[in-house]
Amino acid sequence: MLILRDLHLAFGGRVLFDGLGWTVRAGERVGLVGPNGAGKSTLLRVIAGEQSVDQGDVIYEGGASVGFLRQDTQEEDLSISPLEEALHAFDDVLRLEAEAERLTKEMEAHPDHTTDDYFKLVEQFSKVHDRLLTRESHTAESRAASILSGLGFSDDEMRRPLSTFSGGWRMRVALARLLLGAPDVLLLDEPTNHLDIESIDWLEQYLTTYPGAVVLVSHDQYFLDRMTTSTADLIRGQIDNYPGNYAHYLEARQERRLHWQARYDNQQKEIAEAERFIARFRAKATKAKQAQSRIKALEKMERIPPPPPEANTMRFRFPDPPPSGRQVVEIGTFSKSYPAPEGGETKVFDRAGPLTLEKGDKVALVGKNGAGKSTLARILLGTESIEGDIQQDRRAEMAHFAQHQAESLEPSHTVFQSLQEKSRGHSDTQLRSLLGAFLFTGDAVEKSVSVLSGGERSRLALARTLLSPANVLVLDEPTNHLDIVSKNVLAEALRQYSGTFVLVSHDRAFIDAVAESVWYVEGGSVQTYRGTYTEAQWQREHGTASKLAASGDGQATGKQTPTPSPLPSKPAAKSSGGGGKKSKEEKRREAEARNALYRMMKDGTVPPAKELGLDLAARALELLEQSIEEKEAEKVTLEAKMADPDLYAKPKEFQQTMEALNAAQTDLKDLMQRWEKLAAEVEALA
Repeated sequence: MLILRDLHLAFGGRVLFDGLGWTVRAGERVGLVGPNGAGKSTLLRVIAGEQSVDQGDVIYEGGASVGFLRQDTQEEDLSISPLEEALHAFDDVLRLEAEAERLTKEMEAHPDHTTDDYFKLVEQFSKVHDRLLTRESHTAESRAASILSGLGFSDDEMRRPLSTFSGGWRMRVALARLLLGAPDVLLLDEPTNHLDIESIDWLEQYLTTYPGAVVLVSHDQYFLDRMTTSTADLIRGQIDNYPGNYAHYLEARQERRLHWQARYDNQQKEIAEAERFIARFRAKATKAKQAQSRIKALEKMERIPPPPPEANTMRFRFPDPPPSGRQVVEIGTFSKSYPAPEGGETKVFDRAGPLTLEKGDKVALVGKNGAGKSTLARILLGTESIEGDIQQDRRAEMAHFAQHQAESLEPSHTVFQSLQEKSRGHSDTQLRSLLGAFLFTGDAVEKSVSVLSGGERSRLALARTLLSPANVLVLDEPTNHLDIVSKNVLAEALRQYSGTFVLVSHDRAFIDAVAESVWYVEGGSVQTYRGTYTEAQWQREHGTASKLAASGDGQATGKQTPTPSPLPSKPAAKSSGGGGKKSKEEKRREAEARNALYRMMKDGTVPPAKELGLDLAARALELLEQSIEEKEAEKVTLEAKMADPDLYAKPKEFQQTMEALNAAQTDLKDLMQRWEKLAAEVEALA
């Protein structure tokens, strides 16, 4: 579908692409990864036709169309609504209809319907006609509304002028227009940057069934893991391809690196031994021939270069927190409103709570954009007033990383001056050492803030928060613009931090890595869950939350929320009630039912627990558990085989193994879903 051939591109003497070759096939969902500055966004612009190269070709097989979502919004008419802007995706339909009409007239006017020229017209018309059929313009408005709804717009918001929306919401409109256009190749540069978790979930489901090819650049590890079928690593101006999602890529890349290092080390030993032999025996007549032979062998040897050094990463830890009381913040039942633009009030919280933040709590606030997460963070800080009571420990030392803190840095300052501005008596040496931990070394500390990239600004903003020891950290979207490696460093620092922190984030992998409690902000209230994000999701789906209703009943803390119950275990079989031996007729019916159950499970279907009865439903759970164990063992075996570097030299066997692994993963997911469904039904009957 898309072929890049021998691409070369350099900027100011810096080589970005050095003979880069790459093929993207129809139906692939590829994660394009690589260090910051490797040229990932530039490569997307090249594919989209927005950036020329010094040498090489970009080939769109069969005239494949390309759509590109950039990281920043383009100029647009802010007087129209999101729905009207999204419907511009169908502007090409008018051009296609005009082209179809032109070709029809040419075919009708053609004097000879047996010539090659006529058949070329027929072929062109067929392609245009097929494209019109796939566009389905008669359902355009309903499809546009559906996509906008999935991205978080209400019916009323779809019809408001774009000028009333922030840049982040206008990016969602750009994404909706792109998806509605349904190009053959979809290029997405950080598509989750302005989405909340619910919208990201919707986008994942949408892209999973997208018929074309998708190329993703993202720092959202959870998104990459769920979405991608292969990974393209842009490194040293070349593309290294890896089958599987981001997690598989990390494992396979480490295996390749170890294999590369071993080959390099072995060759260096071989070279050293040859050089010692030559130095020792070169002058001896009896050994001169062998020495010359080894010299020639060394000259002909194709040298293996050493593996490139790993990219530098941040290295820091949060200062030890000063002592605090056990109850850091206590909030009674509370409400919070803001003046509405059209008059009146907008309720953010309505008799929510009570809430307690205890010493050592590690809390993530999640919810839709606009639900009140940042407002709740400021309430906990004590910088936002409420209708209700709030008590803050007198020894609480708060540090706040605001959502747009990186963007609010003084642009005229240098990096060093920006840090110095927040200093409390630190020496220049201490400040430079701290900046070095955040990858600002040498002349980089004198760079103007105005020329820093988004990732560099985020690192600088984080460094500023470390200047004052705090026992409570309130971090609002701290991972914005950070790459995956930097996020992992921040996560490790938070895991080691012994104080209290409250985190606002839509990065599910990051929340999973650091949070021990999750507070969902929704509908003017707060629901609390003990555990990671994944565990909290399970609790929400199975109704085991410690819910804070609008009435304010109940008390929520980061420590006291009930631990999530495990998945229901196999229920004990109930007595038939009679207590005596079963008759032959009863045994016969049960045997027939068991046989029917085995046949249905073999066909991939499991009857509802009500139809089976508790005894057979329990047996069905056992069979499913057995199948899950077998499938997990199969998956582990296949993953081990995929990690073998020698497999890449056998294309046919590699393809077969990859297909088997994908099938095993799909089967395992299906088995788990069937088990959870039946287990819930059994629990309801028991």
